[in-house]
Amino acid sequence: MLIFDLVCHNDHAFEGWFKDLSELEKQIEDKLLSCPVCGSTKITRLPSTFGIGRSKAGALPAKSAGADALPGPAALQETKKAMLLRQLESLSEKLREDFADVGPQFTTEALKMHYGAAPKRNIMGMSTEQEEEVLKSEGIEFFKVPMLVRKPSVAS
Repeated sequence: MLIFDLVCHNDHAFEGWFKDLSELEKQIEDKLLSCPVCGSTKITRLPSTFGIGRSKAGALPAKSAGADALPGPAALQETKKAMLLRQLESLSEKLREDFADVGPQFTTEALKMHYGAAPKRNIMGMSTEQEEEVLKSEGIEFFKVPMLVRKPSVAS
């Protein structure tokens, strides 16, 4: 099996496992692949930094025509970082839209909902390690997500 780095037209990066390159290309052409984030079938393969071999003498293989057009490993790292940042920004925005921000009252609100003193709803907020231990001991499920802080907009 070969692992290929893939990206959809919305810049969601993911990887896929395929028998060989021709199988990947066939699945892309037949629109059998879809992005696990947005469902897009407009998929392209990212150039891989792996598989660059040396000849027996230890020299790098000669560059093929157009090889200069491919980004180097540092540029690919930056591309992946930029894609991850955009995905985190998107997730943060979605959470802000769909969850009520209760700030430092997260544990109190979660306990109220757990015991029926408040209606159940999607909340987000902050908690200390000690508060998280209380939630765990009460059987309340939660998960931590890093949120990007919005920069204040400058009035013009």
